[in-house]
Amino acid sequence: MGWVILGIVVVVILIIIGIFAGGYNGLVNLRNQVKNAWAQIDVQLKRRHDLIPNLVETVKGYKDYERETLEAVVKARNVAVQASSAGAGVGERAKAEGELSGALARLLVVVERYPDLKANQNFLALQEELTSTENKISFSRQYYNDSVLRYNNKTQMFPSNILAGMFNFKASEFFQVTTEEEKQPPKVDFAKA
Repeated sequence: MGWVILGIVVVVILIIIGIFAGGYNGLVNLRNQVKNAWAQIDVQLKRRHDLIPNLVETVKGYKDYERETLEAVVKARNVAVQASSAGAGVGERAKAEGELSGALARLLVVVERYPDLKANQNFLALQEELTSTENKISFSRQYYNDSVLRYNNKTQMFPSNILAGMFNFKASEFFQVTTEEEKQPPKVDFAKA
């Protein structure tokens, strides 16, 4: 009879250890998915940062370019690159990238006024690369936010929230649209052409 009770106790302990290990490993797995998803965004943001100087130089080649718009793009790019290299948090990076997106949108609206520039093969190739990169950023951002949602749910729901608290698993930030300008579509005004 004593061996049966001892066997049951051992089985219960093994089940508890299995649940504990499975919960911990699940949290680690989700945390690593969030880190991987952020790394994918980071790659695409770097690609966008690298494309912008070429785009700006192409636009500068036209005598009537709007200097103020180009300066805004260059400034926003520099802020975004600095946030990236300074190890800023997700919220700070999202804000800097949102401002860059707004500046790029204004630049592309301005370009609509210059038919010669719109027909330039270098500009068209850069614009296509930038559009492709923006799409990849959007998909990467969605994947990142989905990963953060799964991870945050796991860290906040019972019983895994107990393990999360014990082992210091903190909730992650979503990559959100932070500026009102980024939330609004760019306005095209052909009256100024």
